[in-house]
Amino acid sequence: MLKKYPTVRYVLLRSIWYFLTFLVALALNFFLPRLGSDPVEIMMAQGSYSSPEIRKQTEENLRKEFGLVVVDKEGNIVRDENGNAVKASKASQLVNYISQVFRGNLGTSFENQKPVAEIIMEALPWTIALQLPTILFGWIFGNVLGALAAYRRGVFDKVIFPLALLMSSIPFFVFGMVLVYFFGVVWDFFPAIGGYASGITPDFSWEFLKSAGYHYILPFLSIFLILAGGQAIGMRSMGIYELGTDYIKYAKWLGLKETRVLTYLFRNAMLPQLTGLALSIGQMVGGALITEMIFSYPGLGLTMLKAVQTNNYPVIQGVTLLITTCVLLANFTVDILIALLDPRVKASLTMDTK
Repeated sequence: MLKKYPTVRYVLLRSIWYFLTFLVALALNFFLPRLGSDPVEIMMAQGSYSSPEIRKQTEENLRKEFGLVVVDKEGNIVRDENGNAVKASKASQLVNYISQVFRGNLGTSFENQKPVAEIIMEALPWTIALQLPTILFGWIFGNVLGALAAYRRGVFDKVIFPLALLMSSIPFFVFGMVLVYFFGVVWDFFPAIGGYASGITPDFSWEFLKSAGYHYILPFLSIFLILAGGQAIGMRSMGIYELGTDYIKYAKWLGLKETRVLTYLFRNAMLPQLTGLALSIGQMVGGALITEMIFSYPGLGLTMLKAVQTNNYPVIQGVTLLITTCVLLANFTVDILIALLDPRVKASLTMDTK
């Protein structure tokens, strides 16, 4: 029956594959942080206890809270013949972890016993505020420059192409450190670290917004210029390819206005760029991690850094799970959009069902 609806069949098959991929990522997300040292032991080493009994009781309570020991139906810790708490197997921990994730519970931080979801929600707005405008403006600005460079060529292309190639070749973290050194340390034009000035309480007051905007400039530029350069390179290459196609030659032969021809070129060369935009938005949550670490920006990057330093694997799991989910959703959205918008893909789906 689904053969009559190739697009629906395609969407269902892709949904199954992406769900299976999500389950594999979920399992990897569970096991990888546990390859390091025991975080409960680290927490116990940082505290002081009046007696060995109190220390043992505190450790067992932590292991119970984080699902590391077996508990019965009444919530009591199951003990062996020696009176020691029975450790939960990795398989039972995994099953418990997956069930909790699907219930929306990402666990509790080892460091301050706060819910991981609450920690992520405190940092996520900072990451989105940094990444989303950067990606959108970088995509628009870079594609316009790339299309103009491909169409006009000459001196315009000789200036834009080398600059775009240079910017797209620089890693985010290297460019961020260069900006911090010159504009934050040597010349002292902008703050080098932080999301706002110390001593200011985050709210919607003018003082806070002004301070946050001032601290926002360097992290924004460190991502925007590199993204714009990469988009300009891609659009220039696609534009040059489209200029050699028959429909552009025919449009010029008909004597259409230059702006009309450029619109046709931009619209057809934009499809691969739209794919890149969707993937960039999907990777938005994780894309600025290193940049946030360099600038000590209070987003998910700084949260992830602190969690790694303290082996706080509930927070590590929560952040990486969020990144994985966003990337999978972005890829799934791109697949569906291409199937709906690209006539060549739609034709191939129809041929496959015959």
